[in-house]
Amino acid sequence: MAGSSLGQVIGDAAEMERLQVKAEEAIGNDDPEGAAMTMGRAALMARRLGLLSKDDAASARLYRGAESLFRSQEHGYRAMALFRRAGGQLPASSGVCGSLALAQGSMEHALSDLGHDSPPPASLAERARRWRDSTDNWAIVVSSMIADYQCR
Repeated sequence: MAGSSLGQVIGDAAEMERLQVKAEEAIGNDDPEGAAMTMGRAALMARRLGLLSKDDAASARLYRGAESLFRSQEHGYRAMALFRRAGGQLPASSGVCGSLALAQGSMEHALSDLGHDSPPPASLAERARRWRDSTDNWAIVVSSMIADYQCR
C-alpha cells in the first residue's frame, strides 16, 4: 500500500473505532437514536475500509463483517428508539419488528463473514476477535429483543 493510502486506512480505522465508542456511550446514556446514527456512520467507515482493502481478500472480508455487525446494531438501536417513541406498547409495531428483522439479517451476514476458519491478517487479529465476540453477544441481544417486543 502506498504511504498516503496506508495513512488514510489508519485514519479511517481510528475514526471507525471512535464512532463505535461514541455509539456505546450513546446507548449507555439511553440515547438509542444517537447510537443508531453513529453506528450507521461506523458501518460506512467499515465499508470504506473494505473497499480500500480490496487487494487483501481476508481484510476485505473482515471489514464486510464489521460493516454487517454495525448495520445490525444500527437497526437494533433504531428499533429501540421506535419502540420507545411508539409508547412502549406490546406487541411492538411492524416498524419495530421490521427493524429487528433487518438487524437479524445483517447479524447473520456478520457471523458468516467473521466466522471464517482462516486466520485474520496479523494487523487485524485483535479487531477480528473483538468483532466476532461482539457479533456473538449481539446475536443474543437481537434474539432477546425479538422475544421481548413480541415480534414472532
